[in-house]
Amino acid sequence: MFDAAAYLDRIGYTGPTEPTAATLAALHRAHMETVPFENLDIHLGVRNVLDADHVFDKVVVRRRGGWCFELNGLFALLLEHLGYRVARCAAGVVLSDEPPTPDFAHLTLRVDLDEPWIADVGFGDSFTEPLRLEDDRDQVRAGKAYRLERGHGRVTLLQEGSPQYAFTLAARRMPEFQHMCDALQTPPGHFTDGPICSLLTADGRVSLAGMRLITTTPAGRIERELADEAERAAVLRERFGVDLGGAPLTGLVGR
Repeated sequence: MFDAAAYLDRIGYTGPTEPTAATLAALHRAHMETVPFENLDIHLGVRNVLDADHVFDKVVVRRRGGWCFELNGLFALLLEHLGYRVARCAAGVVLSDEPPTPDFAHLTLRVDLDEPWIADVGFGDSFTEPLRLEDDRDQVRAGKAYRLERGHGRVTLLQEGSPQYAFTLAARRMPEFQHMCDALQTPPGHFTDGPICSLLTADGRVSLAGMRLITTTPAGRIERELADEAERAAVLRERFGVDLGGAPLTGLVGR
């Protein structure tokens, strides 16, 4: 059963909950500062499924993170519970240095208030507060410029001029994303190459990529190689709030 109060406690949010643009922005940032983007289940040998009760238990009760399907899917349920109108939109990732992915490889959210907004708490290092959908100018979030460009029936998100993902505005149902959710956790692929965990901080971002800990602040970027599995487990607990109970990140789903 969905428990909005427990969800708000999980993200440390104690402010107003009426459906306004200001509340949406505050919820969005609170979520990104407390719930990491991560693919750890894949490397624990556990398959990600898009069952709402399962994802709620994982993220809220067990205080884990997740990837786009889980994080944006759950955030949509919270917003709907609070009275927002939300559409789940299918996107293809179009990062400039990688081949485009199929549609449904990413889930983003359209939130309709007095004007439509794009919300996304599940794309890692991305916009910290929602973007105005109908504004085609640069929109600055945490010092980075984002822009939404329309063309050929799609909307493309650009960060600092580089394309990130392209989506249609048609409302989709969560079961439509399960096929790509399964495909992306099946080797070979970016998410099966190694464990990833990333979290927004007050002055930047902290990320785990395999055995590398990466800290980014206005002063620059620092990378450090972790010594062993024990140190990685300690970093997950202390920097990301993720406790895997001693389980090693050595298995892949289906291996």
